[in-house]
Amino acid sequence: MNNFFSRNKFWVIVVIVIVFLAFWVIGNYNFFIKQGEQITAQWAQVENQYQRRFDLIPNIVNSVKGVAKQEQQVFGDIAEARTRYSGATTADAKAQAASQVEGALGRLLVIAENYPTLQSSQAYRDLIVSLEGTENRISVERKNYNDMVRVFDTKVKTFPSSIIASIFGVKERAYFEVPKENQAVPQVQF
Repeated sequence: MNNFFSRNKFWVIVVIVIVFLAFWVIGNYNFFIKQGEQITAQWAQVENQYQRRFDLIPNIVNSVKGVAKQEQQVFGDIAEARTRYSGATTADAKAQAASQVEGALGRLLVIAENYPTLQSSQAYRDLIVSLEGTENRISVERKNYNDMVRVFDTKVKTFPSSIIASIFGVKERAYFEVPKENQAVPQVQF
């Protein structure tokens, strides 16, 4: 009789351990799914702010074009970068194209500073204020995106959740990083 209770205790403990492991696996799997969706949604917010920027850029370019006709290369660079962004299919490719837009836009703004008549235009100043607000929003959304990626990647890399990540094929997400060439202040020479 004593042997019967010992055997049943063993199976009860085994069942409890299996149930605990099942809940642990399901919890980790669900975390990866939920956090992955949140990262995707946050990247969409970054893209929304990029779209806002891209909607402002043609107006700024047209304002500068009227005054600075000799700056055709910068206008072409902006158009090319916007085309690359719209043709990008991955978050990394879009981030790289957005960084190219930032570099070209920085050069455009440096050029615009050299034209006092442009600086005195209220329409141009309004566009620049809108662009500054958009740039601040982009910065906040990028930070939020990178924070979410950090939490996700930490979970993917740390033991024991890394086991679940590898079983289900969950991979690290890429941070949004500004390329080194876009970290320098643009210099425009006349």
